[in-house]
Amino acid sequence: MRTIAILLYIFTICFVSQRLFAQPLHSYIDPLIGSEGKGNVFIGPSCPFGMVKPGPDNDSDSNSGYSPDTLKPIFGFSHVHVSGTGGGPKYGNVSVMPYMGAFTQIEQPSLRTDQKLEAGFYGTTLINGNIRVEITTSSKVAFHRYFFDGAGEQGIKIDLGKFLGEEPIPDAREAQQFVGSEVEIVSDTEICGYTRIRGGWNNGAAYTVYFHAVLDKPFASCGTWIGGTIYPKVKSQYDLYEKTGAFLQFEGESTIQMKVGISFISTLKAKQNIESEVPHWDFAKLLTETQARWEELLSRIVIDASSTPSQRTMFYTALYHTMLMPVDRTGENPLWTAEPYYDDFYAIWDTYRTSSPLLTLISPKRQADIVNAMLNIYKYDGYLPEGRSGNSNGRTQGGSNAAVVIADAYVKGVPGISYGTALRAMLKDATIPPGGNEEKEGRGGLTDYNRLGYVSNEFVRAGNRTLEYALNDYCLAQVAKGLGRMGEYRRFMQQSNNWKNLWRDVESEGSQGFIMPRDANGSWIDSIRCDRTEGRTSYVQFTPLAQDWPLCVCWWCGFFYEGNSWEYSFFVPHDVPGLIEKCGGSEAFRIRLDTFFANGYYDVGNEPSFLTPSLYHWIGRPDLSSDRIRSIVETHYNATPAGIPGNDDSGAMSSWLAFHMMGLYPNAGHSYYLITAPHFKQVTIHQENGKKFIIKANKLSKRNCYIQLVKLNGKPYEHTWIEHQNLMNGGELVFEMGPEPSIWGRNCLPPQKIYQ
Repeated sequence: MRTIAILLYIFTICFVSQRLFAQPLHSYIDPLIGSEGKGNVFIGPSCPFGMVKPGPDNDSDSNSGYSPDTLKPIFGFSHVHVSGTGGGPKYGNVSVMPYMGAFTQIEQPSLRTDQKLEAGFYGTTLINGNIRVEITTSSKVAFHRYFFDGAGEQGIKIDLGKFLGEEPIPDAREAQQFVGSEVEIVSDTEICGYTRIRGGWNNGAAYTVYFHAVLDKPFASCGTWIGGTIYPKVKSQYDLYEKTGAFLQFEGESTIQMKVGISFISTLKAKQNIESEVPHWDFAKLLTETQARWEELLSRIVIDASSTPSQRTMFYTALYHTMLMPVDRTGENPLWTAEPYYDDFYAIWDTYRTSSPLLTLISPKRQADIVNAMLNIYKYDGYLPEGRSGNSNGRTQGGSNAAVVIADAYVKGVPGISYGTALRAMLKDATIPPGGNEEKEGRGGLTDYNRLGYVSNEFVRAGNRTLEYALNDYCLAQVAKGLGRMGEYRRFMQQSNNWKNLWRDVESEGSQGFIMPRDANGSWIDSIRCDRTEGRTSYVQFTPLAQDWPLCVCWWCGFFYEGNSWEYSFFVPHDVPGLIEKCGGSEAFRIRLDTFFANGYYDVGNEPSFLTPSLYHWIGRPDLSSDRIRSIVETHYNATPAGIPGNDDSGAMSSWLAFHMMGLYPNAGHSYYLITAPHFKQVTIHQENGKKFIIKANKLSKRNCYIQLVKLNGKPYEHTWIEHQNLMNGGELVFEMGPEPSIWGRNCLPPQKIYQ
């Protein structure tokens, strides 16, 4: 009966979306949005949270493997990718390439034309040989289809020595390194093997990607290679710590289909994945199944049909990007068998702010699985993940921000999570230094933080670490309080004030007070010694606008990670009233915010300032928050390949957009959403519990963009925020919109920090 009820629910919301729109919601997904500029999104086909992400590689230094430059040839279609990430590349494993003619050289690059993309599908034509390539996928299996002209020899190569980010790349510290590979041609339709790689952005341990490939017709001849030597008719190469691969030759074929199963366990597991997920040879059937998976999740949030095609494309592509990572590798963990298992938290520093709250809204059951996977990582690896990838923890950019994800789930009442275990995991991060590699996991500089109340200049990234640890402590305290652990609650609530220990009364651009560096003796640091210029020592003044400290070639050794004090001095999301007081009161805070935006200090393409446009709420001016947000969306986001203003970071940038288009915005780790002017006349959120919450904006237009009054379930609503539980209970939030700012929200500020 439960299965029937679930199927009926899926049918109902999909039917509703079909009635509202002339085409299915997944058709509004444009995988190319964010593929140009800084977005770094993965453009190939994927299932929601799918482990296998097959796609074109034409730029080894790109995190997604893809460059929009059509003059860069495709060198292969690999099967494991990340999406939207910065830093050094990761993955790009098990590279496959069709070609024409005899196999006389390992490299078989080709320019492309006639590229077509949609949810679950990638297609292009390789100019060399005029080969049409089409790919779709299940969670763990890629389905390739190649169309040849039917004349002469056709070939397919499988390259196990190819991967992304091999040296030289700009930051060799973040390069991937080859460890070993092996290949075997099992029959005239089957090939298997593995590739083993280490490193990448997270400086991770070696990971092994196994594959099993099966063809729909036998090849005529074959061969392998090891190192740079090709061996015709030799059907296997074992692991001699050299790059290996195989090539398959066909005669006079017009269409060749190939399924590639991927596993992190073994080649037999890769074969089993094919048998269980794609036992047939029906490409169209698999594509339909994959698109149905996307349709079911996208249909959880239905926007009104009066929205423009561009708005629909932006919104549903944003939802799509949010559900590409982390990756569901349940049953594919080579380290332990406990389930569930998710990988590629790349990185929680980015995703805790908006991606995790959006997943909680779309599918709390999925979010519970993700949190439980984090707890399994803590149980077996010792610490919660932060920048985990390739089955290996590391890096940490700042805080131990899995604590925020856990607290966000807790205060929103997400069931199915062992919050007792979660509290123990958070306490481990907060009390026990990680030891030898303070960048891998846990809290770097914890000895300072717990002794001094801040991280001193003896540790890198001391500024944002102190701020983020204070937020992490607040989140820990909320879970402790809920579980009746009042001693820990009081301790960590007190520690959540530690951000004030780096607040210095200095002036910049007419504003007073900024987060500044201190040494372990408590003294403020005004300047630092710089020895970068050979033969000359100089001293550089540290100011609120200094982009890094000390001056260095990357963010990792600075006082702040990816920002300056003007940006980070707004980052106290758990105690905005305390921040306003430090800044001199509401009027001084408004002037400070105005200066921040007017002078171009706001970095739209980076996460530390995600909440900043909404801070006007805390001085009773939600209209100013809406003004800033609307300007940011209209100026920096669009439905083009350059439509994401920074690294999408596993959907962080996209989820920021999706929330603001709905008129809601989370303060992660808290149970409420801030209310801002929506971009749609109606949004319907279909809950997993069968209830729905409707957001209406009456008279909304480009001119009528200000909230005049609000009603919740027919009653006047003065709050500028709404609790998550209101959404879960179902109901209706109605805005009356007008052309001028109103008094709504002037005297009703968001929840304050509460002490007991």
